[in-house]
Amino acid sequence: MPVPLHTKRLRERGFNQSLELAKRIAPGFALGIDADALVRDRATEAQSGLAAAARRNNVRDAFRADPTRVANRHIALVDDVATTAATVNECARALRQAGANQISVWVVARAAQRD
Repeated sequence: MPVPLHTKRLRERGFNQSLELAKRIAPGFALGIDADALVRDRATEAQSGLAAAARRNNVRDAFRADPTRVANRHIALVDDVATTAATVNECARALRQAGANQISVWVVARAAQRD
């Protein structure tokens, strides 16, 4: 499952980098992709220019998961880069609230924090 973009950011960018990564990773593990089970309900600032505390506040309550699609499932959450892990942590919180029983986070790169 890719980390979702808000529809506004998706329109600006033209693609979701996490979805593009998931499309390339999933076949090697014989996994399906559900790009609609987790949504970003509100637009947030770009995380790249924010300090750690601001990143956590920026994405707090920004995501919602569909319980009918994630309950009692093991979710592999795909993101491109993790710096503070604020985004994937908030996604995982939404997935747990919707009943996911296990969440694995797969990121391509781990960036150094600048705080």
